[in-house]
Amino acid sequence: MDNPDPSIAHHAALDARMVAAVRGIRLLTLTSWPASMQAPFLESVARGNPQLPQVSYPKQDFSEARRELAAIEAAVDESHPLGIYLRDSVRSWDLAASLLEALGTPAVDHFSCQLFGVPDQPMPGNGPTTREAARHFIQIAQELDHELLAPEESVPVSATALQLQLQSDLDDFFDARIITVELDADLIAKAAAGATRIRLRSGACFSAYDRAQLFHHEALVHSLTALNGREQTVLASLGLSSPRITATQEGLATFAEQITGSIDIERLKRVSLRIEAIAMARDGADFIQVFQYFRDAGQTAAESFSSAQRVFRGVPTCGGGAFTKDTVYLRGLVSVHTFFRQMLREDKLQVCRWLFAGKMTLHDAQALAPLFESGVLAPPRWLPQWLNRANGLAGVLAFSLFANRIRMDQIGQV
Repeated sequence: MDNPDPSIAHHAALDARMVAAVRGIRLLTLTSWPASMQAPFLESVARGNPQLPQVSYPKQDFSEARRELAAIEAAVDESHPLGIYLRDSVRSWDLAASLLEALGTPAVDHFSCQLFGVPDQPMPGNGPTTREAARHFIQIAQELDHELLAPEESVPVSATALQLQLQSDLDDFFDARIITVELDADLIAKAAAGATRIRLRSGACFSAYDRAQLFHHEALVHSLTALNGREQTVLASLGLSSPRITATQEGLATFAEQITGSIDIERLKRVSLRIEAIAMARDGADFIQVFQYFRDAGQTAAESFSSAQRVFRGVPTCGGGAFTKDTVYLRGLVSVHTFFRQMLREDKLQVCRWLFAGKMTLHDAQALAPLFESGVLAPPRWLPQWLNRANGLAGVLAFSLFANRIRMDQIGQV
């Protein structure tokens, strides 16, 4: 739409410059290990003589991009919501560029902590730390007997079967082939999602929960917010995975699993184990010790390698530092859950829908509200069903608000 506010056009132009400047700053791609690292390490483990993986990272130079980002920041109007959004985004991308330029050195831990936080960071509302929350879920998962699982939950699903199932789910949701599900033999993680493609590792086995988790977490949050962000004409950067939006994105995606009943205690355990492993690595544990921690927690050798490499992306494998991104899952989940309850209490559930109009933080959704209301920013083209059904969502959140008032320590034995 035409807008008479010259600040809109000015910041839209700056945003376009930012999108162009950060094109090569691919944080997860450039920090990830090649799949070829796994076999030699697992062979050394099988021989009883595990060897620390030695990862070689190509030298990165983002000085030109960083100069452009500095020029963009200098040109923003910090009294305007778009100016504040751009300032924060530019600073986030600059930190990511600094991290990538330091790959293979201990400095990566420093930049990672600034971007994603640390395990000992308090939860929202000055609650327990992220690490304490992780230990809570690990303990519960260990106390629950696997016999609680229904027989059908124990049947492994092949990557090929899951590809067909998930593709059918997505085609039904969009009523078209918008997102393609592919098999990838070179993927270390079991799955990865982009705007129009979800990759599954060939040969991997999946659980009954994985189909729902991939659908609600990867596709209907990560992919959907990227697709909706691409529909924006003023802020094209809403289609990008800026590092500053990671906690909200992962929190929103994990909340989607929770609200749809797609999350299981083993999933919470996996997320929590990574947080504890990050704390261990930062305290000095090396890759072999972290790998063994995952093995002792019940993961297979291949899963343990994949989990450990997430912790050591970009940092030396000898210990003393970590790539801390995985600390955001629990903290993000609590933040998003709290945010949704707050919006319900204030009769502002519409703000929750705007979170899907692109990749943004919880603060962005509120700060940019006037631009959504005026039509400068487009509402999300696609929304997951659980968010479209406002009555059902409100019912769950309203019960959660009330249940929090019950003091469990005041309840006697049943």
